[in-house]
Amino acid sequence: MDLYEQGAGRIAWARQNMPLLAGLRVDFEREQPLAGRVIAMGLHVESKTAVLAELLVAGGASLTMSGSPGTTDDSVAEALRRDLGIRVLGQRTDTYADQLEHVKTLLATKPDLLIDNGADLIAAVVESGQTGVIAATEETTSGALRLRGELSGRIRFPVIVVNDSPLKQIVENEKGIGPAVVDGFNRATNTIVAGRTFCLFGYGTVGRSLARTLRALNATVLLVEVDPIRALEAALDGMLVMPLEQALPLADTVITLTGRPGIVREEHFGLLKDGAMLANVGHFSTELDVAALKSAAVTETVIAPHVVQYDLPSGKSVRLLARGEMLNLTAATGHAIEVMDVGFALQGHSIHALATRLGDFVNGDQLVPHAIDLTIAEDILKTMPAARWA
Repeated sequence: MDLYEQGAGRIAWARQNMPLLAGLRVDFEREQPLAGRVIAMGLHVESKTAVLAELLVAGGASLTMSGSPGTTDDSVAEALRRDLGIRVLGQRTDTYADQLEHVKTLLATKPDLLIDNGADLIAAVVESGQTGVIAATEETTSGALRLRGELSGRIRFPVIVVNDSPLKQIVENEKGIGPAVVDGFNRATNTIVAGRTFCLFGYGTVGRSLARTLRALNATVLLVEVDPIRALEAALDGMLVMPLEQALPLADTVITLTGRPGIVREEHFGLLKDGAMLANVGHFSTELDVAALKSAAVTETVIAPHVVQYDLPSGKSVRLLARGEMLNLTAATGHAIEVMDVGFALQGHSIHALATRLGDFVNGDQLVPHAIDLTIAEDILKTMPAARWA
C-alpha cells in the first residue's frame, strides 16, 4: 500500500465515524455558505482534520492548510492533495522554523477566513497589518491565552474561540485527552503506567483528564499548579500537590499541559531524576526548553523512534519524548475520532456563522454562540449509542 492509499483509507475510516460532520456536510453542499471564500487553516494535518477540510471544500471554499511540527500525517496530506486538490504545506519532520514559513505562505493566499491553532496565523496578521481577513476561529488553550495576552485589543476582526465551548471542554479536554496522551506515552516508550510516578504541570481541563486517567491506571500523580483554586481541586481529587522543587526529583516522567511557554527550564534539569522522561502535551514545544537541554547535553542519543536521551555533565540522563511536541499526536494518532467530530462540528458551525452572519459578532475573541453549542449537543445525543434522545 503506497502513501496515498494509506491516507485515503485513514480518511475514509474517520469519515465513517464522524456523524456530526456528515450531517453538516449535507447542509454545506446545499447552501454553499463558503462560496468564493478563501480559507487558511493551521490545524494538525491528520485523518479527522481531513474530514473537516472536506466539509469546507464542499461548502465552496478555496482552502490552503498546514499542520504543526511533528504532527503532520504525510499519507493524509498526500490524499488531500490528490483527491481534493488542496494545497497542504509541510511534512511530519517540520521544525518550528518551517512552521513560521508555512504561516507566511498561508497568508500569501490572501484569506478571508482563518482557522487557527495556537494563534500563529492571527498573530502574523496582527503583526504584519495585513488586511482582508474578516474573521477567524481558534482551536486551542494556547491560542486563547495569546489572544487574551499579547494580542489583546489588537485584533480587528471577530475570533470565535472554539476551545472555550463547554462541549469541547467536556468531550475533548475532560474525556478525550487523558486516554490519547496515555496512548502516545505507551507508543513512544512501550513502558508501563502502573507504579510509575508522573509529575504533571497544570490542572486545567486537560491536566485533570490526564491526571485522572493516570490515577485510574494506578500511577502516582504529582501535580504542580500555581493557581490555588485549581491546586485545591487537584488535592481533593487525590493528587499529590507540591512545588516543582519537590516534585521533579521524585518523578519518573514529567509532562507539561499548561498552554504557556517556559515551564520546565534549564535551571530545573538538575532537579530531575537520572533517566527521567520529559514530555509535553501543550500546543507549543516551548513549554519545555528543548534548546537548552540540547545545549547542556554532552551526548545526544536516539534510543527509540520517539525517545532521545540527553546525557548531562552531572552524569544524569534525561529522555525527551516526541521532540517535546504534542505527545498524543507526534507519537500516536491524537484524539479518538468521535471526540474530534465534536470539536470540528464546532469549527464548521462557527465558520458558517462567521461567513454568513458576520454582523452578529464583535471584533476580538469571543465564545461560540450558545445556540451552536445547544444544536451540537442535541446532535451528539442523537448519534451516541448510549443516549436515547427524542
